Amino acid sequence: MESVPVRCPACGRDHAYLTPVYPCPCGTPIAPPVLRGGAVEPITHRTWSEDWVTVRCRTCGRHDQWPQPELCCPCGTVLRIPVRPATKSAPGPVAGAALPTHIPLPRTAATPRPAFRPMTIRTGRDAVTAAAMYLRWLGYRDVVQPAERPASRIDLRAAGLIAQVDSTTLPTAPRDVECLWLNGLNASVTSVFFSLAGYAQDARARADALCIPLFVMDLTGSPQPVNGPAEELLSTGA
Repeated sequence: MESVPVRCPACGRDHAYLTPVYPCPCGTPIAPPVLRGGAVEPITHRTWSEDWVTVRCRTCGRHDQWPQPELCCPCGTVLRIPVRPATKSAPGPVAGAALPTHIPLPRTAATPRPAFRPMTIRTGRDAVTAAAMYLRWLGYRDVVQPAERPASRIDLRAAGLIAQVDSTTLPTAPRDVECLWLNGLNASVTSVFFSLAGYAQDARARADALCIPLFVMDLTGSPQPVNGPAEELLSTGA
């Protein structure tokens, strides 16, 4: 995977962004062509049509839609990483090219657990499923995903835990964090929040005060911790 330097325009923090790798149907691992030196943009509003980029496979010439590269800064800002437009010309397959037997996926953290294998998010329901997969990876084996969202807006339940998944296009508000905390307090369980569009600054401050773990997900389905309680949960697991 290619590492690209990225600076968050909100807090000035420098990052080394690892470009995700995806499997082309022909078997070749491909990655969105990140534009080095391009201006990153904070994501404040999401539209599904803008969250995908066209990537061409250099082996077979096929064009496919893959998630727009994104980076979740610890300050809570979600950054859109610019990519080069896909070229229209497509060379033929490379003769004698050996196809890989394994396509690596990015790790979310250096832990004793095996690497988390994410799923691509295309719908709000996919976001809930991806969060459930992540919680199981953390060690919550009995994660329950209701068929319909209840009035409490609790999307996932497990022994000792409830979770909410915000798949809307706006940053999560502090009231949503407080409602989740109250539900967890009433049930005497841990509360965890997942968001696709990140968190408002006051929502993150409220979560820190209430010790609510906050995770941000990009469209590859890889949750990233954005506050101390989330880092601790990632480190210790269930």
